[in-house]
Amino acid sequence: MDERIHDGTRASRFLSILSTAIRDRRSRVPEPVVPTDQEVSPSLARRVLDIAVAVMVLGLVWPVFLVLATATRLSTGGTAIYRQQRVGQGGIPFTLYKFRTMRARMTGPEVTAPGDDRVTRLGALMRKTSIDELPQMLNVLLGHMTLVGPRPESVVLARQYPGELQFVFRYRPGVTGPCQVLVRDEKVLGWAADVENFYLTKLLPHRVDMDMKYLKDPTLVRTVRWLVITFLYLVHTTQPKLGPAQPEFAGAAALVRPADD
Repeated sequence: MDERIHDGTRASRFLSILSTAIRDRRSRVPEPVVPTDQEVSPSLARRVLDIAVAVMVLGLVWPVFLVLATATRLSTGGTAIYRQQRVGQGGIPFTLYKFRTMRARMTGPEVTAPGDDRVTRLGALMRKTSIDELPQMLNVLLGHMTLVGPRPESVVLARQYPGELQFVFRYRPGVTGPCQVLVRDEKVLGWAADVENFYLTKLLPHRVDMDMKYLKDPTLVRTVRWLVITFLYLVHTTQPKLGPAQPEFAGAAALVRPADD
């Protein structure tokens, strides 16, 4: 009898410890991988828009998800969904979800240039149309990302950011944004000998500058405007024009092609 009571007490204590550990794990906030002095969250209106759009997109395109998942597994030899640690709001890492566009178990630079042998034909098509980013709607729902914001940078590249540009990690990264529409990496990096160095020293300052034009005043109207611009760009209905009349676009024109082209 006493042994049964003793065993029951030990089991109760074990379950209590296990429950506490699970609760602590869920509540534990990862340490920032990039130092930032503050966090800047989207407004309540933007958060409501995030949730509404993410739920609508996921509800409408789930049949496409199933088809792409099957095709991606066959073409890449790996899992359909690619998971990678990216730097989120406040420099805190999170797991980003995308459709896999590269062959599994192949290594290379953190920045992908045109003609990269790791990218499959299906992957190239998904990258061109940004369909590979549809799973990021789950990140939006979870609050890791917002619809419009700066690029969700990889941890490896984020740690190489110049100190004067690391402030961009205060903000929640976006599925789309000014720099992601105006300076498509595949149109710029194709003529760079060292793609990572070019990205960090030449392209990055312009990207951050363009994003900050929006982030300094991220109203709901401007957010919707960038969503519309992104949609029209992806369906090839329009191409944003660069010029002084639209300050967010300034600086991108010089990077679209080599100076001597």
